[in-house]
Amino acid sequence: MKFYRSKEWTQLRLEALERDNYECQDCKAQGKVYTNNHDPDKHKRLDVDHIRDIEHYPELALNLDNLRVLCIPHHNLKHSRFGNRFKKKIEWDDERWD
Repeated sequence: MKFYRSKEWTQLRLEALERDNYECQDCKAQGKVYTNNHDPDKHKRLDVDHIRDIEHYPELALNLDNLRVLCIPHHNLKHSRFGNRFKKKIEWDDERWD
């Protein structure tokens, strides 16, 4: 998607990762530590999650206060994505990122 390749998102994503110390915030709330170095066999271990989904709140897409770092399992759990059933169609308009 164009939005996730934009310069604005790339920079903001890095800011969120740095702010959250490259740690999953859900794991941290449970007293666990899950960082970017947690599982060396996986390519991507952390996602930057929009707390309020940009599908419903596009005006918050680039708001740092609307972002948090989650590990892949917690991000998938939030969006009910398991196995092959997690392909979700995004409804928000990506055209403004041309």
